[in-house]
Order: sequence, then structure tokens, then C-alpha cells
Amino acid sequence: MTDFQALGLSEPLLRAVSAEGYTTPTPVQEQSIPPLLAGRDVLGVAQTGTGKTAAFALPVLQIMSRNRPQGKRKIRALVLSPTRELAAQIDERFHAYSEHLDIRHKVIFGGVNQNPQVRALQKGLDILVATPGRLLDLINQGHIDITHVEFFVLDEADRMLDMGFIHDIKKVLKLLPKRRQNLLFSATMPSSIANLAGSFLHNAIKVDITPKEVTVDRIDQKIMFLRKADKRRLLVKIIKQERVECGIVFTRTKHGANRLVKQLDQSGISAAAIHGNKSQGARTKALAGFKSGSIPILVATDIASRGIDVDGVTHVFNYDLPNEPESYVHRIGRTARAGKTGVAYGFCDDTESGYLVGIQQLIGKEIPVDSSHEFHFIGAIPKPGQKPGKIKDPNAPKKKQRNRNRPKGGQGRNSGQQQRNGQSGSNQGGNNRSRNRNRSRNHRQRDD
Repeated sequence: MTDFQALGLSEPLLRAVSAEGYTTPTPVQEQSIPPLLAGRDVLGVAQTGTGKTAAFALPVLQIMSRNRPQGKRKIRALVLSPTRELAAQIDERFHAYSEHLDIRHKVIFGGVNQNPQVRALQKGLDILVATPGRLLDLINQGHIDITHVEFFVLDEADRMLDMGFIHDIKKVLKLLPKRRQNLLFSATMPSSIANLAGSFLHNAIKVDITPKEVTVDRIDQKIMFLRKADKRRLLVKIIKQERVECGIVFTRTKHGANRLVKQLDQSGISAAAIHGNKSQGARTKALAGFKSGSIPILVATDIASRGIDVDGVTHVFNYDLPNEPESYVHRIGRTARAGKTGVAYGFCDDTESGYLVGIQQLIGKEIPVDSSHEFHFIGAIPKPGQKPGKIKDPNAPKKKQRNRNRPKGGQGRNSGQQQRNGQSGSNQGGNNRSRNRNRSRNHRQRDD
């Protein structure tokens, strides 16, 4: 097949995709659209950046436009997405593709006032794109009825499970009508996703777009070995030397993203952070500035990586290598979109070499090494036969060993002093436990 007309799309949809500049279907579109138009369930294994939103949105729009029930509009298609950004971008795609159709759609998610969302729901909708939490919240309040849904799309299923949404998904599935068409898309297919798919997909067509097909073709990948302390200086040097005007930098933690934005600003580079702790307004503003070009560098964590859909990204920096190999594929997939080329740099310090081993095993190739930079550090290179996984950081503070021989209740050399100070051994132990709980709570708040 060479064009969208050959896939069986209607004339209004063909006009819409032509206006978006689409000429040739991507593999996931070519393999998904015909069976979906035929009414089959589809199980898709594909990353963002492969065109999968169009793969499910176009056939859903075409089938829904064939007939519209009389009376007030009811939700006939439900798309469930893990993050606010991804949900918003899916809704944007529905808006573009339904330009010449009488279809009403809306996106809802948490972190913002629900009243505008409720007013839109009261007017009636055909398609609802939602994140699980806000969806169930508004269902429980009586504002959403999903008993008329004909199409259910679960997008980024593996990320859904990573974020702990499995129980919410099961609640939604129980509320949906039994007769419906189902679509599940996931970047990976572990047993947990396979089991979930088997629980609600019926005789599904499997479409598998492997990571190698996504990552190898148009992305110039480079690995750079260096010490952790040199990462920021190397990043600044590359951004300035290559005059990066649209690049994404991935960090492992939210705190690390915030800190890096401040450091880039001190080096004269405008950047903004996007991660789970940012308010929806801040995330929307950062993404809008990045899309418009006023903010050249976006610093993001993995939780936000699949919601970043910008065609003009030229550079991706893995400032911290991801501990999940699949995340590497999602990250670098932010560049080389829409037929363009891109560069993906990976910074690997001596604690991350095991992560690199896992990434290269997943994509089935060794990533070319750039050792020409001034910070090259041979100590970060994986050892022969090294297994995938995290390497212990030799500079990490060592945990204090508890003295198992010390008498309980504060008895011993200091017990007399404690009694003289008016403290019993048990009270001292309680105070220590209280301080430990506070330290533990603070530690959890700092971590991602």
C-alpha cells in the first residue's frame, strides 16, 4: 500500500490527513487501520512517534461518522491515556482528523478545575479522551456515563501499569458495555500487559512494530563515557557548539530536572522543566514555549516523555541513562519524527554502564561511541561480559551499621547520663524512632 486511500479511508478523512501533510502510511497505520475498519479488536506493540494515534483515531472517526444516533450526543468512544500531555495531544489529533466531520470530542484530566470539563460533558460528546483518575472521579460524581461506549482505546498500557493505574483500568472495564470494539497499544509486551489484553480483547489482530524499526533508521545515536561531575559541562558545550534550538534533555529525577534547568540558565541557555510535580499550568506553559521555539531546551523525566510530541526536535540528550531499557527507545523517539533526522546523545557514567548493556541488548546493536570529547572517561565503559543493571556508585555514602550488641532501651554506658538528664531509655528510643520516621518521610518526598 502506498497511500491512505488504499487503506479504505473516507474522503473527509483523506482531506484531513492531506492537510496535515501525511502522504504515506506508517507501518503501524498500514497494519492497524484495515482490521479496525473491519470491526476487529487490535493489540498494537508500538512506541510513540510511530503514528499510532492516527492508526486508531482515523478508523474510529470513520466508523462513528457512518451513523449518529438521534437525540443528545452520548460518549461512543473512550480513549484512556496515562498522562495529561499525551491525553491533550491525542485530543488535538482528533480535532485535526475530524475537521470535516460532525464529531464532538473533549479531553479531561486532573490538576485543573473540573467545572469547564463538566460543562462540556453536559452539552454532549461523541469522543472522550481522559486520564484514569479524573475519569473515575467524574463518573462517581455522576457527570460521565460510559455505558454507551462502542470503542474503547487503552493507549500506552505499559506506562499505565508503571504508574499504578491497573486498578483504575479494571474499574473502568467493569463499567463499559460488553459489546464494543477494543484497541490496546503498548510500547512493550510484558506478561502483565499480555494478561490485561487477554482480559478484554477478543480475537484481536496483533500489530508489532519492534523497537529496532523505530530507533535505527533516521536517528544518529552516540554514547559518551564520562564522570557524573562532567555531565553538565559536556551538555552545555554540545548545546552551544551545535546551536541546538529544539532539544530535549532527560533526567532520572524531578529534583535533577529542576537543578539542571537552573544550571543551564546560569550558562546562558534558556530551558524549562516538565515532570510530575509541576502544576498543569506550568507543564502546559513549558510545552507551549518549547513548541513555539521561545524555549529551546526542555528538561523532562520519563513520566512526561510520552506526552512530548513535537516534530521539530533535533536533539535528544540522555543526561541520565534510563534504568528501564524501553524508556531509552521512547526518549530517542522524540526526534527524527515526520521523516526527519535527529541526534540522540547518551551520557554514561561509571554507575550507569549496566543500564547501557541492557539498552544495547534491547535494540540489538552497540551504540557508536564518541570518545573525542575532552571529558572521556574509560572507567565508565562496560566490562567484558557485564550484565545489565545498575552498578553501585563508589562515591555513594555508606549506610551506618547498627550495633546489634548494644543493649536495648538505651541501657549501657549512657543510661546513667540519660537518667540524670531526666530522660528514660525508652523515651530516648522513641525520639530516635520519631526522627528516623521524619528522615524517611523527607527522603521519600525528595525521590521520584
